[in-house]
Amino acid sequence: MSKLPNISTSIFTVMSKMATEHNAINLSQGFPNFPVNERLTDIVAKLAKENVHQYLPMSGYPPLLSKIATLVDDSYGRIIQAETEILVTAGATQGIFTTILTLVKTNDEVIILDPSYDCYEAPVLLCNANPVRVALNDDYTPNWATIEKVCSSKTKMIIINNPHNPTGKILTKSDFEALEILLEKYPDILLLSDEVYEYITFEEKHISAHTREKLLHRCVIVSSFGKSFHVTGWKVGYLVAPENLMKEIKKVHQFLVFSVNSICQVAISDYLDLVSVDEIGKLYQEKRDYFRQLLKESRFELMPCEGTYFQVASYAAISNENDVDFCKRLIIEHGVAAIPISTFYADGKDLKLIRFCFAKDNTTLEEATKRLCAI
Repeated sequence: MSKLPNISTSIFTVMSKMATEHNAINLSQGFPNFPVNERLTDIVAKLAKENVHQYLPMSGYPPLLSKIATLVDDSYGRIIQAETEILVTAGATQGIFTTILTLVKTNDEVIILDPSYDCYEAPVLLCNANPVRVALNDDYTPNWATIEKVCSSKTKMIIINNPHNPTGKILTKSDFEALEILLEKYPDILLLSDEVYEYITFEEKHISAHTREKLLHRCVIVSSFGKSFHVTGWKVGYLVAPENLMKEIKKVHQFLVFSVNSICQVAISDYLDLVSVDEIGKLYQEKRDYFRQLLKESRFELMPCEGTYFQVASYAAISNENDVDFCKRLIIEHGVAAIPISTFYADGKDLKLIRFCFAKDNTTLEEATKRLCAI
């Protein structure tokens, strides 16, 4: 008997498989196709011959933990304790899974804001707990009154994703103020803040939960070196949480993973001495602007993109099809793969919107948009 009877193959896998079968340009899955920075690959090449291939401490490579603490301080002005408040994870998804598995119990409720990343619900269900899916407004802002209505003594956690996948929205100061007022009314609710795209923001920097003093004692923050440094296949992320929560999360982590890839941790630790995270947003803003410019003459309507490396577009002027069927036809007839936004909703809400990933080299973006402008 399945523990996840209503969960099937992810839409990312489906669309990428179709893209391969039809030789389509894959703008569906969120990974870069351009080369990794040579400074990082040079570090890896050097380390391959050094003694860095055995287990590292369960919490993470100590110099990397120290540099994460410095990074958080430099980025957000928050002082954290490297030994007790940071955990290196096998990717952000493992960090999310471990956090939920640790802190959520049978019959608890976890509020998930739709459209939402598909890895949030599964661990909640595996805890025999109840996901409570609440749709964002159609402009992808949170409706805090609606969110408050579903809060109760059973609510254990609220998950926020900022910058937001798939929409590219970032939360405002008033959003955080509303969240803090809500959590004051429910002192037992924990916050899981998924901030894997924290360094991929554009005109406005995102407001991190790291900067919200009222939230720090009850918040687990998820980050991703894979996203920040264009090495998604390395699967290296990290969690920051107060010591009392982190102590429990580490208990579960040690039996899921024990320790994370050693050479990758050491390489990232060394790389942090050479790179500025300020470079990351500039790189992706150039790609966002180029992609939007190339689509200017298309029939797609481009939604605002404040962060992440995803661009949401409306195809309402092109077709009345549901978004899943449109995306399949886009692959088969036009040779471009995208992701239907309805699949990020519990109820399959269809606003005739699809998501493109613009974390691609310029040649790929140019050929993809040429095809899209021909529709």
